[in-house]
Amino acid sequence: METQPDSNLTDSNLTDSNLTEIPSGETWNYEATVAKVETIIRQIETGELALADVFDQFSAAVEYLHECEYFLDQRQQQMDLLIETLSDDSDF
Repeated sequence: METQPDSNLTDSNLTDSNLTEIPSGETWNYEATVAKVETIIRQIETGELALADVFDQFSAAVEYLHECEYFLDQRQQQMDLLIETLSDDSDF
């Protein structure tokens, strides 16, 4: 299973809230990204990785978690907007 960080993610993709944007132009999936993090954690916990690889994979896991956090933040904003729209519509 591929667990390397996405090569098109750079520091320039960090937002003011320190969340990483989801890679554009790619099919991104929340569940698949969480599975990557879980795989990395399992590999670290079971000692499957050389020490140098532990640091690289840990860094990749953090990047994946930032992607997930960004995704959830964006969806929360969408939900808030929809709820606000529903509230505004009920005033009529």
